[in-house]
Amino acid sequence: MGETPAIVITTGEPAGIGPELVAMLAERHRERPFAARLVLIGDRDLLAARAERIGLSPGYVDYSPASLMPADRRIEVWHQPLAVPVTPGRLDPANSHSVLALLRRASDACGTGAFAALVTAPIQKSVLMDAGIPFVGHTEFLAERTHTPRVVMMLVGGADSAPLRVALVTTHLALKDVPAALTAQALDETLSIVCADLSAKFALPAPRVAVCGLNPHAGEGGHLGREEIDLIAPAIERARTAGHDVSGPFPADTVFVPDIAQRFDAIVAMYHDQGLPVLKAASFGRGINVTLGLPFVRTSVDHGTALDLAVDASKARQADPGSLIAALDLAIALAMRASPPLPPSLPAL
Repeated sequence: MGETPAIVITTGEPAGIGPELVAMLAERHRERPFAARLVLIGDRDLLAARAERIGLSPGYVDYSPASLMPADRRIEVWHQPLAVPVTPGRLDPANSHSVLALLRRASDACGTGAFAALVTAPIQKSVLMDAGIPFVGHTEFLAERTHTPRVVMMLVGGADSAPLRVALVTTHLALKDVPAALTAQALDETLSIVCADLSAKFALPAPRVAVCGLNPHAGEGGHLGREEIDLIAPAIERARTAGHDVSGPFPADTVFVPDIAQRFDAIVAMYHDQGLPVLKAASFGRGINVTLGLPFVRTSVDHGTALDLAVDASKARQADPGSLIAALDLAIALAMRASPPLPPSLPAL
């Protein structure tokens, strides 16, 4: 394999658009091969059927942990059977534990070094919760699975010449719970992780980071809230004392203006819907979700399961695999920077 990294790709919610997207990814790989060994983890029969449904023949081959990459570089499938048959577009809680098992096994395999990076297709949190699984999101699950005290969700989009990177201090929380979650520890750890991973994984030796305020107008000097004065500004000062180029707090309604945003390598938002609507408005369908702070590289798409597209084969064929392709491209680039080359054969799992 030389310097070719091995990447594991979860196929997501089986009733959603994930199986079709990975088939399109395989078609792209056949025309213009990615510089990686690609392994899908999912139900072999489902993936073949859903590819055929949209007129594709990806020619998947079975994956074995002890095997070498196929000589023809075809995409491999690490078979993990589903509990019950799937109807496209129709969620079934009976498969929820199978979906979670895919993510668990893929994460654990990355932890052993068998794979250099994890790319995740979208899953449906609601059906997992309907099955009694307290699942908040990929980001939180991976932190718990890898025993990582804090990870950071960062979305990447925009033009290659002027990328927009938006990291979050809090992720999947009700808005009413955000202020209490903005502790000094949360802010310090988030800023430290963002700066460290921008340097180590994104090859930015001295990253410039902007920090949003929580309140309108960054608190208006305390008249609209004191979080900026009592928590956010002191955290910025501690980060600067540690040697990081961190600025703010800036009003969120102005820091994303292109002329200001382009001065920074990343912008740290206080909560999910403070930062992500801006990025998705600029890059939806090409955005990438990156989890910072993990012991391995993880990227994901910026969209959901698209059940409305998956239900009909003609609509599924029109789905855009751009975000999945972008997520894989970035995973390969980050893996090659962050990890040494893997040995010719992968360790047994």
